[in-house]
Amino acid sequence: MTAVSEENQVMAPETRPLISVDELATLRANPGLVVLDARWTLGQTDGSSHFLAGHIPGARFVDLDTELASPPSPRRGRHPLPSRENFQDTLRMLGVTRDSTIVAYDQAESFSAARLWWLLRNAGFEAARVLDGGLRAWTEAGYPVSIGEPDAVTPSEITIEWDRVPSIEIDDAASFPGRGILLDARAGERYRGEIEPMDPRAGHIPGALSAPTTENLDDTGAFLPAEQLRTRFANLDIGPSTPIAVYCGSGITASHQILALEVAGFTGTLFPGSWSQWASDPARSAATGATP
Repeated sequence: MTAVSEENQVMAPETRPLISVDELATLRANPGLVVLDARWTLGQTDGSSHFLAGHIPGARFVDLDTELASPPSPRRGRHPLPSRENFQDTLRMLGVTRDSTIVAYDQAESFSAARLWWLLRNAGFEAARVLDGGLRAWTEAGYPVSIGEPDAVTPSEITIEWDRVPSIEIDDAASFPGRGILLDARAGERYRGEIEPMDPRAGHIPGALSAPTTENLDDTGAFLPAEQLRTRFANLDIGPSTPIAVYCGSGITASHQILALEVAGFTGTLFPGSWSQWASDPARSAATGATP
C-alpha cells in the first residue's frame, strides 16, 4: 500500500477516480455510459423517492441498504458488504456489462457514491468513477434532470470478479495501529466518545487517528484538490510507504476516505465492519478522548 510517485501524480482522465459534471455531460452520447444514482442519508429510507423527484437523465437508482450492503447484524456491523453473488445480481439488473463506462453519484458529498465506487473497484471495474459534487454540482451547472421512472433497462449476464481491492477483518483492525495508520473517518465528537447516535458504545478503536471525511471536501461538497488532500494526509503522518486502513461507523464514509486517499495518490484498506461491528463485541476495548 504505497503512494504513487510524484511523476505519476497526473493521471489520465479515464483513470481518475473523479469526474466533473462537464466531463460527464460530454459522455452522455456514449451508448456504453451507465450512470448510477446512489443517494442515501443515514437514518432515512427514501432515496428512491428523491430519485423520482429529479435525477440525471438516464440514471439508474441503486439502494444502498438493500443492494450495496448485506442485512445488518452485531457480528458483521450495520452495513456489511454484499456477497459477490448479490452484487452481481444488482449489476445485472442495472444492465451493467464489462464494456460499460460507469459513473456513480449521490446528492452532493459522494459518501454513498463512494461506497458504490469501492464495490465496483472490488468487482474489477477499475475505471469506475464518482461524479465530483454529485447532483448538486450537476444542477448548479445548468444541466437538465429527469423526473419520474427511468426507461426500462435490459438486464445483462455479467460475471464479476471479487476481492480486487484490499479490506481487513476485525482482528486485523485491532493490530493495525502497530504496523500502519488506522484512520477513523467519523465526526470528531464520535471519535472522542462525546456522542454515539447509532452504535452500542461510544469511542474509537485504540490507536486509531481521527480523520473526519468532511475535511476531504470544500463548501460545495466537491473534493479538495489532490495537492491539498496530500497535505491533509501528510499531516496525519502518512507517507509514500505508510500502510493505511480506514473505518467509520458502518463502512460507508470509510469508502469516501479511501476515495480521497486515491485522489491524493495513496491506497487505503477498508475495514467493512467498522465501529458498528467493533462496538457490538464486548471483548473489544474502546478508547475515548482526542488522542489515539
